[in-house]
Formats: sequence, structure tokens, C-alpha cells
Amino acid sequence: MSIEVGAKISGKVSGITNFGAFIDLGEGKTGLVHISEVSNNYVKDINDVLKVGETVEVKVMSVGNDGKIGLSIRRVSEEVPERAPKKEFTRPQRKEYKKPVVQAAHKKDDFDSLMSSFLKDSDDRLTSLKRNTEGKRGGRGGRRN
Repeated sequence: MSIEVGAKISGKVSGITNFGAFIDLGEGKTGLVHISEVSNNYVKDINDVLKVGETVEVKVMSVGNDGKIGLSIRRVSEEVPERAPKKEFTRPQRKEYKKPVVQAAHKKDDFDSLMSSFLKDSDDRLTSLKRNTEGKRGGRGGRRN
């Protein structure tokens, strides 16, 4: 029997650790059910849910190249919801937009005023920054002005 991802298999709990339970799947194959895959509810102690020798139904979640088999008990009963048919996307029609007419002289005045206010603000910030950092440079002597 080959073990494939998604298959539901019956197995016996062969060992319990603090992080999960080992399930004997037969034919010398063993898989691990992580503690988070034991139940839909929070499981603090796995011994409260599973006992060694107990037969459980598991779903194969992963089969690694190194032979490790990841199992889940909680996903056995999980039903796959049917997907709704995809809606066909239709692109909305483009509307014609008229660009607003901007006076070139008005735009230049705005840019010049914006630029001058930016430069003034920038100079003020640099002056303030220099004033605040000059005294903190260390070295001998007092504050340099």
C-alpha cells in the first residue's frame, strides 16, 4: 500500500510525546500527528485525547523525501467546501475625460512660490539642526558659536 497525500488511513497510536503522537500505519511505516493536528480545540496535554494502542483515523498531509509522514486527525472529518463558479470579469468601459486648461503663467507663479517657501523652510530646519548639534560634539572647551 503506497501512502499518498490526502489519503485517509486507519492506524494505531504507537507512541506519545509532548509535541504529538506517532501512528503505526502498517507495513513498517510510521507517521506523526502534531499536537496542533489532533483536535479542532486547544490541546494542552495530548494524553487527555489519545492513548497508546488506540486505533485512529488519520489523513496524510505530507510525505517527505526522507520518509517522514505528516498526519492529521482533525482534518479527517473536515469536508472540502465546493467552490463557487468563477465570475467572468468584464472591464468597464472607459469614459472620455477632458483635461482642464491651465494657464502657463499661473502655473509658473505657483511653482516659484512653492519653491521659495520650500527653500526658506529647508534653510530654517538646517539652521535649527546645526544649532542643536554643535554643542553636542564633545571635545575641549565650551560651546562654539
